[in-house]
Amino acid sequence: MKGHVYRCPSCNSKVPVYNSCTDRHCPQCRGASRADWVDKTARLLRDDTNYFQVVFTLPDKLSSLVLGNRRLLYRLLFRSAASALQRSIGKECGMQAALSMVLHTWNQRLGHHAHIHALVPGSGPSLDGTQWVPCRMTQATRTKPAKPFLVDNVELGRRFRDSYVRGVRRLIKAGVLQIDDPAELIAILDDVQACDWVVYIQPPPKDTSDPADVLKYLARYMTGGPISDRRLIEVKDGRVYFWARSHDKSGRQVPVSLSTLEFVRSWTLHILPKGFTKARRYGGWSNTRQAAYQQQCDRLQPVPPSTAVDLADPRTPVSDVLPDAVRKCPRCETEMEQESHTRRPSWRVLFYGPDHPRWMEWRSSG
Repeated sequence: MKGHVYRCPSCNSKVPVYNSCTDRHCPQCRGASRADWVDKTARLLRDDTNYFQVVFTLPDKLSSLVLGNRRLLYRLLFRSAASALQRSIGKECGMQAALSMVLHTWNQRLGHHAHIHALVPGSGPSLDGTQWVPCRMTQATRTKPAKPFLVDNVELGRRFRDSYVRGVRRLIKAGVLQIDDPAELIAILDDVQACDWVVYIQPPPKDTSDPADVLKYLARYMTGGPISDRRLIEVKDGRVYFWARSHDKSGRQVPVSLSTLEFVRSWTLHILPKGFTKARRYGGWSNTRQAAYQQQCDRLQPVPPSTAVDLADPRTPVSDVLPDAVRKCPRCETEMEQESHTRRPSWRVLFYGPDHPRWMEWRSSG
């Protein structure tokens, strides 16, 4: 992709800054897109409101089906989770739901693990829009203080399960799914519908918890693919070694390895269909209802809304910063000077020009 080089006039050190490939799956690019999403979502947050993180997870038995029909079944995952959450909040809390959702498809070892993270306010306008509904709290005991409570996660999981399975059956009947044996799939659906699905609801850890922390956490999934460069250790003897979270739930990082071919195969499982939107808003935060919902909140909430804050992703890669931005030397903090600049070549030149990669010359024998 070429790039430009900055030189420090004081210590003569040089720093290369590479052009962005602009692909959302690249671990080095699209930091500006992440920061933009965080900033726009942060403008929806309000003071004196508890925010919950809700995670909807698909059973592993459906992974093969989902991987063969990603666009249809990821879209169904969004709709089923949003529908179940809106129904539960409306029925149990008597208020309008607002939610921002992000799709996540991998686990720490690059396996397929489709789930959705949702950020949900615990209070809001009532269903008829006439009053403010405060956040529900659990019953305090002698040993445990009262905590914010959203909805029953077991019942929410059942609503999510029934909605998703019903949607898959509808797609089977329409004949739009790529499947080998419809009868086998029907048996799998009967099996997964007989058990509860996992839905995790995380309340604010503390009374002073900042919902911006959840936004920054979700922003990590916006771009970059299933693994970051800092988790890679080495490539040795045909295997790729990288850090992953331990299975013992201690949170510690342990080295794991995959063969080079398996590492590439696992990584490509998480390439989304072209143009697929992995971050969506529903309910009061949807594009069509956002303005009216915010006006209702301004009118009904007993405290004024928060002012927007700058929540730019601190891990925005340097390749996403404008070339003419002021940079300081990493050694002596002196302002650096641009020494050279090469424009980003077109994809045609990259793949078919005289300096194209040798692997592009490979042709399948079959």
